[in-house]
Amino acid sequence: MDLGLFMQPLHDPKRSITDMLDEDRQAAILADRLGYAEVWVGEHYSSSIEPIVNPLQFFASLIDATRNIKFATGVLALPQHHPANIAGDVAQLDHLCKGRLIMGIGPGGLASDFELFEIGDKNRAEMLVDSLEIIHKIWASDAPYNIKGKYWHIKIEDTVMPKLGFGPMAKPFQKPYPEVAISAMTPNSGSARQAGMQGWGFVSANFIQACWAKSHWEQYVIGCEKAGRAPDRNKWRVARSILVTDTDAEAEAYLASEGNSHAWYYDFVLDDMRTYNILPVLKHDPSMADEEVTLKYCMDTMIISGSPKSVLDQLVALVDYLGGPFGTLLQGFKEWDDPAFQQKSMRLLAQDVMPKLNDYCRSKIAAE
Repeated sequence: MDLGLFMQPLHDPKRSITDMLDEDRQAAILADRLGYAEVWVGEHYSSSIEPIVNPLQFFASLIDATRNIKFATGVLALPQHHPANIAGDVAQLDHLCKGRLIMGIGPGGLASDFELFEIGDKNRAEMLVDSLEIIHKIWASDAPYNIKGKYWHIKIEDTVMPKLGFGPMAKPFQKPYPEVAISAMTPNSGSARQAGMQGWGFVSANFIQACWAKSHWEQYVIGCEKAGRAPDRNKWRVARSILVTDTDAEAEAYLASEGNSHAWYYDFVLDDMRTYNILPVLKHDPSMADEEVTLKYCMDTMIISGSPKSVLDQLVALVDYLGGPFGTLLQGFKEWDDPAFQQKSMRLLAQDVMPKLNDYCRSKIAAE
């Protein structure tokens, strides 16, 4: 099972964007040095809290600063873009990073971006599929192009000039194209089911209860069955909030401290879910009253924390609960309110916890 970093990222808007981006770059560089396999970064055009506008541009700044880590867009909101722009931009970055790119896609999740791009009343799930199909057709063909979708039409016919090199669009470094993955958040997610039908990877978000992550696998299997495809657990990435400290007491003291980054994160998530009436993703039991979903409840039930031994025990329990090993465990990034403390957590997870977790996963697979 691989280890990755799911960043989003979320930041206190009181900080400067310059500082935020520098911290995000340093987190990705550290993850690469520690052997993390992937780093996921989102796209938000109109947010002071999630400030990365273009994850492809962000990743380009990391190519020469890293060696092995894969760059995963978490996600490219395809309805917000013309497919030709995405096809060209993704192909270019894939060449620049020599194939270290995972194409995470989604319908978008930020209301202010929907208003900005005038897609709030559109069928974004349908637009997502239409866009990806067009992108893949661009990469699978040569000029001239005449690709008609429901929402976009790609046409270069009259101006194709082979002698001058006019007309051809770039194809990716990876053949036939980078891995596609989609994010899943809601209980019994249709996105996870769609991933199974399409053969995509999928990511279960870290700000949901583990029971809903489990439901994502169940929906993915349903999608695979409909498509006549064997389910592949390696395509499943599960993100969780994980804090590793030298002792259990150290973790408890930090999580109880005023304004710590995990508390700030879940306070934001709680407010966001309440605002948009999607609080059920935070409940382990749908019958819970909304008033029971407090900040303490979220932190108690959605943060894996403690000494390396305690975290290992909790992750083993998670693997067992989810039905066995999956492809990648994604550690949810939290703002570095204490850089040395947060960096130590990453090191302990990579060096002290994951080797033992993988020993357990291998023994579990061998026993089946």
